[in-house]
Formats: sequence, structure tokens, C-alpha cells
Amino acid sequence: MAPVAGEAMADRGLKNIVWQKIKKMVLDDCRKEEEWKIMLLDPFTTKLLSSCCKMSDLLTEGITVVEDLYKKREPVPHLKAVYFITPTEKSVDELVNDFNGKAPFKYDAAYVYFSDFCPDSLFNKLKTCDAKKIRRCKEINVSFFPLESRAFVLNIPDAFYRCYSPDETVDKEALMEEVAQQIVTLCASLDENPGIRYKNEPLDNSTDLASLVEEKLVKYYQTDVINQNKGKTQSQMLIVDRGFDPVSTLLHELTFQAMAYDLLPIENDTYKYKTEGSQGQEKEAHLEEDDELWRQIRHMHIADVAVKIPKLVKEIASAKKASEAKASISHLSSLMKKMPYFRKQISKQVLHLNLAEDCLKKYNNGIEKLCKAEQDLALGTDESGQKVKDLMRVLLPVVLNKSFCNYDKIRAILLYIFSGNGTTQENLDKLIQHGHIENDGDVIRNWKYLGVPILSSTTQHHKSSRRDRSETEQESYQLSRWTPVIKDVMEDAIENKLDTKDWPYSSECPAAWNGSGAVSARQKHKPNQTDDRKTGSKLIIFIIGGMTYSEMRCAYEVSKAHPSCEVIIGSTHMLTPNNLLDDIKALNKPLVPKTAVTTVCTVNESKC
Repeated sequence: MAPVAGEAMADRGLKNIVWQKIKKMVLDDCRKEEEWKIMLLDPFTTKLLSSCCKMSDLLTEGITVVEDLYKKREPVPHLKAVYFITPTEKSVDELVNDFNGKAPFKYDAAYVYFSDFCPDSLFNKLKTCDAKKIRRCKEINVSFFPLESRAFVLNIPDAFYRCYSPDETVDKEALMEEVAQQIVTLCASLDENPGIRYKNEPLDNSTDLASLVEEKLVKYYQTDVINQNKGKTQSQMLIVDRGFDPVSTLLHELTFQAMAYDLLPIENDTYKYKTEGSQGQEKEAHLEEDDELWRQIRHMHIADVAVKIPKLVKEIASAKKASEAKASISHLSSLMKKMPYFRKQISKQVLHLNLAEDCLKKYNNGIEKLCKAEQDLALGTDESGQKVKDLMRVLLPVVLNKSFCNYDKIRAILLYIFSGNGTTQENLDKLIQHGHIENDGDVIRNWKYLGVPILSSTTQHHKSSRRDRSETEQESYQLSRWTPVIKDVMEDAIENKLDTKDWPYSSECPAAWNGSGAVSARQKHKPNQTDDRKTGSKLIIFIIGGMTYSEMRCAYEVSKAHPSCEVIIGSTHMLTPNNLLDDIKALNKPLVPKTAVTTVCTVNESKC
């Protein structure tokens, strides 16, 4: 399991909330003094627990062994077993097999906890087990992954295809039901019954999902024993479709986390690198939130990271030398205790230094030129803030450059198309021909399935107005001028500036939303109403069809700027530009099943 520093648990947001819920509803529920138990997990619950605790935490709670439910296991008839599993046929069948037939059974008894609602058909299967052996059977309602302290993803690997594919045989309604149910478990874990709003463009997915979430929230709080008939809390949830901001999905980002996941082959948050020297060893490390250094630098610009890491290395080295200079027994004893800390800190710094160097190598090998063109195409203005008169002159050097891979050219072409709300068929054909990307033409054309216009039409596609960030842009790096649209949305929501025509309500909201003064569309807002605000409100953003690392970063930035409101962002999955383009290319082809519980994909090296 991925380690989690105990001292960091308190401030780790969603991860800590999920761990405390599992601890209370599962581990405390079946705890017996001085009794050890075995824990059985399936792939989803394994990943869920790995995201929020470590083995030592489970040992503290009386769990002596954690085993994979799906693998062959040796009987341990003298120990009781805790089954924390998903309500699926495969998981329930494995449980039944452990307690079916004649004694002796595989374990002394079973405490069964389902991560989500268990259908009657599966629940009835448990009746075939020895009734005396099933001591508990409960649902705890956690069917999402706490990716970071302010970010979560769902467990639906084929959600993108099922949501946007033109294939009429795909059951999109079933997908929306599944997504809505998992979002409700998030709200339940946060102990929130938020007001629901949605962006009514470019497709109706957000409209449908908002209605389903509201409907399921009502049902959940009607039946929940602890919070029965819970009224609306002082929080809001905003639901948007992926096509609302296509630009942010394509730009080469230069903040550390987003840049690393875009340019380097990081799979399941694991980064492989070689140590220095002629006999450099290949190592791998997990990029995780309990790493304090990673938390400090992941949202920084790569230029700042390159300066900060060497400084931190010097600080650690100086602290070590200062300790070594003190020769007393007490100081030497203290030093020995600190040595593992020093080694761990230096190891983390070497990891991030390698990560930063790999990013900078990519940057110096052509990414810098791409970034300049992309920023001009996305914003329509140059570094000095002047309007670019001819965007085609910005685009063509990228399209005609043979050193750029197909997907880099396509990203630039799409940014050009988005800037003009579409292009002509003739122009598109020429760009594909000049870029020699005929085999990847669907990567461009299939954006229409996301409600994003590729070909110009007489119908004008509505573009949301952007917040004026001209002052902050002057202070920022010129190759990082673009701000994700979701940050505008977050700030507008907190400041009660969202237009109710663009953001209708799917449910009644409290008169004054804590931390923002947001009100229901059915109620009038008093100018001084924000004086009655309280702290502790939440703004939950859900993006259908994947979220970017730059959008995830915005949740932290806005939360820091508005301490009275905690912003939490989530989606069906994480995306990088290249794996998004792979998914879009596949929309008009038969579905290729994806592995469940995978949240991060590698960069497709054959294309870039």
C-alpha cells in the first residue's frame, strides 16, 4: 500500500475523510479487544484503502493480514475475516465460496461491508452461507477515489466512450445512473446535501446528471438512519460537461505536476528514473500527497521548481553538517535519530530533481516553441497583450515542422479551430494534408461529439465571458498566460456572480450560501447578505468526461484565496492531452474495454 504519513493525515482533506469513515463504519464496527482479523479486499477497495491509509494504520486497528479476495488463499479457520468489497457478482461469489458447503470454513466468521448499495439479487446470495458465520452485513457508501485532498475520481473506466460515443447501442442512461450514484456517496462522505447547479451547454449531459444527483440525494437522505430527511446544507455542487472548456485540455502546461504527467511516462502515479553516475541504477517512486516536498512544488512553475529544489538540497546538507559538528553524546544520539529523516528527505529531493530535469529536457527540445504558439492561439493575443491579427501565421510553423509529432500538431490545429468557433471543410482538409496527419483526422473531427464545433456554421456557438486577469498575466510567465475556465467558474460561484441563465438550479438552495452569499434563483439576494456568511462551506465541482491537472490545481488556488470556502473538484477520471486525444479518436470505433480502477494513463510514446 502507498504510505501515508500519520502526522499529515489531519490536513489531507478527502483522503482523511474517507479513512475516518472506513475506520468508523468498518474497523470500529467489528472491533473486539485483543482480537486480530484478516481483511479481504477486491481491486476497487484495495485501491480505495491504498489511497487513504497504510498497512501500519490497519495493524493499529487489529488487522493482521490483508489479502486479495480474487486470489487463491490459504484457510485460516481460527481467525475472523473482514470483507470490504464492492457489491459485484464476482466479489459476492468469492465470499459465498468461503462460507458455503460444510465446515470447516475458510475463516471463523465474516464481517461483510459493501462499498456501495448492494442489490437484492446479490444480497440474497449471502443467504446460502451458514447464517451463524455472517456476523455483519452493511453498506458504507464510498464508491469514489480520493485522488488528493481536494480532488476525486470515479471508478468508471469507460465513462468517456459511453458518454460521448455516437454508437446508439451504448446505454448512456445507465452510465449517468452510475455516475450519479457515486457522486451521492461523495456527498454522504462529506455529510453534505448541496444545492445543485449545472452548465446548460454545450450538451445536455450536465442537465441530466444534475437531475439524477438531486433525485438520488433526496432518496438517500430519506433512508439514511443517521441523517434522515437532512435538509439542504450551505454548500453547492456545479456540474459541467467536458466540452465547456476544450482549450485547457490541450495546452502544454508548465506547472510541475501537469507538465510531468503530460510529457513523461508516468503510470499510476509511478515515475521511473536513473540515479547519477556511470553505474546509475533505475529507480521508481510514487508521486503522492504525503510527500511534503511534492505538495510544496507540484503547482509551481517549472522555472521556480528548478530553482527551489537545489536550495532545499543545500538546506538539508547544511542542517546535517551543523548537527555533525556538535560532538556531544546527546547531539550524536539526536543525529542518529534524524538520519532516516535526512535520508528520506534527500531521496525525495533527488526524485524531484530528476523529475524536473526530465521535464526541462523536454521543454528545451521543442516544447518552448509549442507553448508560445499555443498561448497565442488560445488567448488570441501575444506576449505584449496585443491582438494577433492572423492566427494562421502562428499555426503554420507548427503544422509544417517535421520535428513535431502528430499529436502536437493536432493540439495546435484544434486550438486554432476553437479560437474561431470552427473552420471551413476546405481549410481543415488543407491543415490535415500539410501536417501529414491523415491517419489521425478523426482526432480532430470527433470533437463534434463533445458539442465542440469543428466546422463553421451559421449558428453562433456561445462563448462565456472571461474574468479580467490582465494584471496577473503581466506578473505571470509569458508561456503560462492561459487560465482554465473552471477557475473563473469557481471564483464567480464564490462571489455569487454566476448567471442563472447559464447556470440553472436543479434544486432549491439555502437563502445565503455559506462563504459566498449565493442564493436560489427563486429568491432575491440582499446586497449585504454576505455579512451573515459562516465559514466551512464547500463548492463541489464535477466535470463529466475527465479533468486536467491544471483544473485540479485551480481548486487549491481558489481555496487558498477564499479561506471561507473549501473547493473540491472531481470527474469521471483524470486526463492528459494525449490520452484524451486517444479517447476522442476511438469514439467512432467499437468499444475497447479498459481496466477498472485505473486513473492515470501513460503518454503514448509512438505519437510523441
